[in-house]
Amino acid sequence: MAPKLSAGDSRTRSSVSIFIVVGLCCFFYLLGAWQRSGFGKGDSIALEMTKTGADCSVLPNLNFDTHHSGDVGIIDNSGSKVKNIKPCHSRYTDYTPCQDQSRAMTFPRENMNYRERHCPPQEEKLHCLIPAPKGYVTPFPWPKSRDYVPYANAPYKSLTVEKAIQNWIQYEGNVFRFPGGGTQFPQGADKYIDQLMSVIPIENGTVRTALDTGCGVASWGAYLWKRKVIAMSFAPRDSHEAQVQFALERGVPAVIGVLGTIKMPYPSRAFDMAHCSRCLIPWGANDGMYMMEVDRVLRPGGYWVLSGPPINWKVNYRSWQRPKEELQEEQRKIEEVAKNLCWEKKSEKGETAIWQKRVNADSCRASQTNLCDSSDPDNAWYKKMEACITPYAKSNTEAGEDLKTFPERLNAVPPRIASGSVPGISVETYLEDNKNWRKHVHAYKRINKFIDSGRYRNIMDMNAGLGGFAAALESPKLWVMNVVPTLAEKKTLGVIYERGLIGIYHDWCEAFSTYPRTYDLIHANGLFSLYKDKCEFEDILLEMDRILRPEGAVIIRDEVEVLVKVKKIVNGMRWDTKMTDHEDGPLVPEKILIAVKQYWVTGENNSTSSQ
Repeated sequence: MAPKLSAGDSRTRSSVSIFIVVGLCCFFYLLGAWQRSGFGKGDSIALEMTKTGADCSVLPNLNFDTHHSGDVGIIDNSGSKVKNIKPCHSRYTDYTPCQDQSRAMTFPRENMNYRERHCPPQEEKLHCLIPAPKGYVTPFPWPKSRDYVPYANAPYKSLTVEKAIQNWIQYEGNVFRFPGGGTQFPQGADKYIDQLMSVIPIENGTVRTALDTGCGVASWGAYLWKRKVIAMSFAPRDSHEAQVQFALERGVPAVIGVLGTIKMPYPSRAFDMAHCSRCLIPWGANDGMYMMEVDRVLRPGGYWVLSGPPINWKVNYRSWQRPKEELQEEQRKIEEVAKNLCWEKKSEKGETAIWQKRVNADSCRASQTNLCDSSDPDNAWYKKMEACITPYAKSNTEAGEDLKTFPERLNAVPPRIASGSVPGISVETYLEDNKNWRKHVHAYKRINKFIDSGRYRNIMDMNAGLGGFAAALESPKLWVMNVVPTLAEKKTLGVIYERGLIGIYHDWCEAFSTYPRTYDLIHANGLFSLYKDKCEFEDILLEMDRILRPEGAVIIRDEVEVLVKVKKIVNGMRWDTKMTDHEDGPLVPEKILIAVKQYWVTGENNSTSSQ
């Protein structure tokens, strides 16, 4: 006999209703399987369920609104006991596992090795939820976020003092204001970009992807956005506290990174433009190794901008308080390496110099020496940086000589695919992938109406494939960090860049190079199937929780048996969840798990969503 419910127990009644709905859906799912075997009289019902795409959801619609209360929906408490994952101590509010300051100091300082990724071993990983600081609020929508960041979200004032005369950042009441200045452009990034445009075709779609080395608070990238250029900015976690965190709070793509001893986690021929504005990188050191690494990731015909010392040293050596002989030698080395790389100097005006990489090897008048012997210049994850020159691609098509301008290149066939450089990916495969992702994203927007409203600015695709998810979402309101896992069978990050999108290599058995709470929406397609038996699902999910903002959303697409395991873990993580069918109906074994992270901050004794 079923237990009686009290009249006021609406929460229990809702849960019972959910069980009934789930039971009926499962019944029809089994009925559909029976239909496929050719037996029974339930064929028409099962067929109708498939046609209409009946939603065998675990709970009613989630609330995707931002309201800070953490009270989002009702969770199905059925099944085995959930492991409740506790909050971490408040000292971990801004914890970056692979760039932890105390661990960094145990590594050599030579060539910035100590500022590179140094991840904790398994036994030292945290198994708790990183809390948000007290007073944390949802960032302002773009474009207001470009200029203002709530103080409570990144409460660090040191840059307001250290960079006061350079117009980096100002503290005003309960917000930080970013006037758009930089060390080399105190009058603002807009005017500086205008100067670059006298040499570089920034606004006609030729230049779409940019790399900003030593980016500060990423004002250069922030102001390039309205010119339809997307910049991948990076800076180390160092004495300039939280510069990358500020960049991401502003809604600008950025990662924690440094030019040190290992290659940058990007493919060859990725960027149309690379930039250093007083980034303090010793470009002429180590036989020009850092310039050679920039050359590896720079597309043929791409531009390199160097602004600041040693350019124009004859005028500025006194103000820089450095010996003119030292600066002269520094510039001589840079010019020598650029010549060996076959870069053509296009301009030197004031403290800014601009070089252009030759379009192909045939156009290089000088014979290049010291070529790298690596057969795969895209293989960069934890690979030691070398003082050698990456050869041009074998064919002009593969090199991207016929690359379309943006936005046409977003959906045009990328040169790497047209030339057959990605094994197993044909032109037809690529076009079909685009078609499928347009369908998937359309389904996502039916589930979450806020996806293209401006509610989600910083989006991550954890297993990006050919970049179809990001291409289907393309909008001036948002950007996508396309992550290609190092375990992925096909190395497709080069294709993603050829589409005019940005991304990075990463191994999800380790923490990502970002601060906590820096992404609004995270998408994971087939990720957990990929990492099955490679590392713990809980570790991956805790990392997702670390980088997801409070009230941020998650979309996980995977096989149903995998999602069942995932859901069991997230039920103890203060996430509210909903399982839905594939958009083609309940007979497709691939399902979609939608989640919203609850709002909670350090010091609050909230219960987890499973309680």
